[in-house]
Amino acid sequence: MNVRLRYAPSPTGHLHIGGARTALFNYLFAKHAGGTFILRIEDTDIERNVDRAAEEFAANLRWLGISWDEGAFVGGDYGPYVCTKRLDIYKEYVEKLLAQGLAYRCYCSAEELQQERETQLQTGSMVQYSGSCSHLTEEQRRAFEDEGRTPVIRFRVPSHTVSFNDMIRGTLSFESSSVGGDFVIVKSNGIPAYNFACTVDDHLMQISHVIRGEEHISNTPRQLYIYEAFGWEPPIFGHVSLILGEDGKKLSKRDESIVQFIEQYREMGYLPDALFNFLALLGWSPGGKEEILTKQQLIESFEFDRVSKSGAFFDSVRLAWMNGHYLKEMSAEDLSVLVEPYIRSYVEGKEWFTKEWLIEFTSLFKDKITCLSEIPAIGLMFLVDQVAPDEEAKSSLSLPHVADLLQVFIEQARVVDEWTPDGMKALVKAVQTASNVKGKDLFMPLRAAITGQLHGPDLNRSLVLLGKERVIKRAQTTLAQFIHIE
Repeated sequence: MNVRLRYAPSPTGHLHIGGARTALFNYLFAKHAGGTFILRIEDTDIERNVDRAAEEFAANLRWLGISWDEGAFVGGDYGPYVCTKRLDIYKEYVEKLLAQGLAYRCYCSAEELQQERETQLQTGSMVQYSGSCSHLTEEQRRAFEDEGRTPVIRFRVPSHTVSFNDMIRGTLSFESSSVGGDFVIVKSNGIPAYNFACTVDDHLMQISHVIRGEEHISNTPRQLYIYEAFGWEPPIFGHVSLILGEDGKKLSKRDESIVQFIEQYREMGYLPDALFNFLALLGWSPGGKEEILTKQQLIESFEFDRVSKSGAFFDSVRLAWMNGHYLKEMSAEDLSVLVEPYIRSYVEGKEWFTKEWLIEFTSLFKDKITCLSEIPAIGLMFLVDQVAPDEEAKSSLSLPHVADLLQVFIEQARVVDEWTPDGMKALVKAVQTASNVKGKDLFMPLRAAITGQLHGPDLNRSLVLLGKERVIKRAQTTLAQFIHIE
């Protein structure tokens, strides 16, 4: 079999984690099977389409590490890969169905359809289109058109059951009554409905497997009826489980307790490799206990017999841990390039800001963060000129010997020639000798005066990173304000 899979998002918003997981499963299976992965843009929902959303989808997929062999923005032999550029193609197939009596024009107004639904609900009847336009005469059609009615085109649903073998869920069967009667395949604006466009495109693009979310299960019988009408062989279907929130309920886009869009994770400073790894394990297991897997390992391991039927819990704590692991694995030099945008507003134009400074700053904190957006807060003491001591630091600075200690420190710091780690060791030793203060009585007040905190990175490295001028100025400021500290 020539394995061809597609991800076909609707450009009506941002790339959601559920959509990204679906794209990833398609990508992994295609690559595992040595097949082709395709990106198609299903923009038939004209009213809800968002300007440049397709471009953002593509950019976020690429950032995540999901590339496509064929499709939108790259081309291929089966294009166009955007639905609204394929309207002439759909029209040809609609005409075939109309000519064979397998579809018909329906002139019912929205108000009439609503009234029909309300009557069915009141009488306890099955809610479905009654088929009132299914056998109109030519004279009746002309009369409706003379009234200014613009028809939709409906597919004439046959009365037999359809079934398919789902790769994840096994055999699923549907009665014809489950699709709600003869369904619309072309809307009144001339744009094909999702189920029709999707079916035609999957056939013409020779899609072998359709892997999508379980919310699409109800679409599958409609598509199978269309495949049957044309005499086409349907693809193999697989419907992956929903992603559940930490409360065990279906993840709602309105739930603000979980960040839900790939673009947000990019902005927060999550690494694409970490998110790729995390999403791959949402509803799929490679077997074994290993959780950190490279893209190539995931491709080699991915099989649908390990995709779960049950909902996949979105564990934000696990994602944070995983991202922290990937951050730790990066070199400080490489990671510093990613850190710089998050601190740019603090360091821009500062004479002490250099590439070497940035690398050292990054190395101090890369093992302590779970995403890059945490850097400004955790490293603030190095980004600003002055710091205010926190309550713990104030307590340490209130000790009787601190004023003399700071004065000695300032005097000794002024004569240091080499502002290096070794130089800082010598500086602290000189302060200890001159002040006759040692241990925590020495280190705690110095750290409190220079960084505003009692805990933090290695003191010598911190002094080097802050630089001679800023260190002396901070010590002087603390000393000048000492009498105000309680």
